Amino acid sequence: MSTETPTWRELDSGTCSIARTMTVLGEPWTVVVLRDLLNGIRRFDELVDHLGIARNVLTRRLGTLVDAGLVETREYREPGRRARREYRPTTAGFDLRPVLLALMAFGDRHHAGPDGPPAVVEHECGAPVVLQEVCADGHVLGPRDRVRTVPGPGSRRRSGAAG
Repeated sequence: MSTETPTWRELDSGTCSIARTMTVLGEPWTVVVLRDLLNGIRRFDELVDHLGIARNVLTRRLGTLVDAGLVETREYREPGRRARREYRPTTAGFDLRPVLLALMAFGDRHHAGPDGPPAVVEHECGAPVVLQEVCADGHVLGPRDRVRTVPGPGSRRRSGAAG
């Protein structure tokens, strides 16, 4: 076997972190359910109302998010009613906030209506949140800056790949 560093084409895409993440987030509605949870909508009926989603679809999407460890349930009880569950993002769920903000920034840039973006995300200080790609040495990347993907410790060659 070659000790040469494999090219991207030679790597097994099954180990790709994006592909693995999309097995959880790739179903319709999942990302917007997570968006609402991150924005403080926590109860099933409130999610149904806010999203206009079918109850059975929401049940499946919440189950996927819970099973993936992105959301946890907590019991609550309103006076005179039976106990119910609310859904809260876990630390792993909050780790996806930059991903959702990147999707939002893309949508604002390429799909906003004539009046501009429908929402602005602000830090608690009141300043708008700005996403930046920055390398470990502190260089801010522009949209056309070259980057490359190199094998990490969890990569492996595709079966039959040259090398």
